[in-house]
Amino acid sequence: MISAPQPGDDVEALRAALAAEREARVAAEARATGAEAMITHLKLVIAKLRHDKYGASSERGRKLLDQLELELGELVATMAEDTAKAETAEGKDGPRPEAPVRQKPVRGPLPAHLPRERVVVPSPSACPCCGGVLSKLGEDITETLEVIPRSWKVIQTVRERFSCRSCETVTQPPAPFHSIARGRAGPNLLAMILEAKYGQHLPLNRQAETYAREGVELSISTIADWVGTSAAALLPLHALIVAHVRAAQRLHGDDTTVPLLARGKTVTARVWTYVRDDRPFAGPDPPAAVFYFSRDRTAEHPKAHLAGYAGILQADAYAGFADLYAADRQPGPITEAACWAHFHRKAFELAEVARSPLAAEAVRRIDRVFDADREVTGKDTSERLAHRAAVVAPLVTDLHAWMVEDRGKMSRHNDLAKALDYALKRWAAFTRFLADGRICMTNNAAERALRGVALGRRSWLFAGSQRGGERAATILSLIVTAKLNDVDPRAWLADVLARIADHPASRLDELLPWNWKCSAAAAIVKAA
Repeated sequence: MISAPQPGDDVEALRAALAAEREARVAAEARATGAEAMITHLKLVIAKLRHDKYGASSERGRKLLDQLELELGELVATMAEDTAKAETAEGKDGPRPEAPVRQKPVRGPLPAHLPRERVVVPSPSACPCCGGVLSKLGEDITETLEVIPRSWKVIQTVRERFSCRSCETVTQPPAPFHSIARGRAGPNLLAMILEAKYGQHLPLNRQAETYAREGVELSISTIADWVGTSAAALLPLHALIVAHVRAAQRLHGDDTTVPLLARGKTVTARVWTYVRDDRPFAGPDPPAAVFYFSRDRTAEHPKAHLAGYAGILQADAYAGFADLYAADRQPGPITEAACWAHFHRKAFELAEVARSPLAAEAVRRIDRVFDADREVTGKDTSERLAHRAAVVAPLVTDLHAWMVEDRGKMSRHNDLAKALDYALKRWAAFTRFLADGRICMTNNAAERALRGVALGRRSWLFAGSQRGGERAATILSLIVTAKLNDVDPRAWLADVLARIADHPASRLDELLPWNWKCSAAAAIVKAA
């Protein structure tokens, strides 16, 4: 015979269930608190990395920032999912006592420049309690960010013909200029294709698939034809950017690899960049970048790229640049400025991987130099020179003395010895920034410009031909220059493609990103 449960048993069971629920709630609160703390920490680290855009970048650099942003996104998504599940369960089972409250961040206002659409919720016509007349006290507005899916349209340009009743002469307005000759693509469509291919690294076949899903069938050959014709139309603007970059007193130079399709296989080709960025020393001229493409990495390419240039080149120790620094070079030798980031990277790798105490000490000493010089980023040359002479130079002198002393204790096969020799053999180029306020400590400006190429080659796999690589370099020059000037590449390219066909050649400089930006800002002010 089964005995009936006693009242004491029910009480003990309830106590055990309550204790288990409390333990689960405490654990959930701990997890939520830990996740929120981690989210706050990641946001602070990301903000600091972004703040140091023009300062010394750590050796994890952009990869670290990408990793942190990915981790932050996953944490926030996980917390949102857990909160939604908890709210759903609470709605089904009723309110739970002492449920952990997630501290939500204070939300900023939605962008003020976006148009607002008012949707008024119908209100009762009379008081629901007594049926009396209602008078409006005010209103509460809840804003929701929404997007309108991309829409396509066909623009019909109509040119009416008229005949004179007296002389029977036929009159008709002239045909409008098109962005590309005999093309049926509007400037906004062309700009979208160019920016997606070269700015977001979306190959044309993927773009064609996306357009087809939206009901617009465009063959890859048609889109490719538009790309080639647009690139030809933009060449005069590219030439002006090249001239602007070569007129700089100081340039950043670097290159990276790209696969090139050649007879059924890929070979390693190169994309070169030369960046003009005077902002670190408060220069008045706008920044710009020029890209070049080559099948190999021989010294002939930088010679051709910088023919006629005789300023300062900030670059790594690539041997192909050596002829540019020769005393008998015409029209004069280029002044070499070394990149401290490359030296720092070599020491950092040994400190991180090999756990070398000497390498860690080298990293600490180099970091002190970076920290001291960062204080005058964006200042004029005279202020930079004064600060460097008073603060930075003593740190560099101490670093050099330490390097020489410890290098003498190492064998030539020691990895750290090789890293120290890299700098000691080029010490004049490494310390040139102390005597010239225009020179930066790093070549990060060129590396940032090439970052898109390094990311993009994973998407487009290879350059299809030599001409394709050269065309990519041309459009990259335009897109990266626009970004350096805080200009939306797609909006700028669309306006340029709409105007360049009938724009006077003598006033072509008005379409350059920095001049275009000023004109657009002035038009907005005038309209207001």
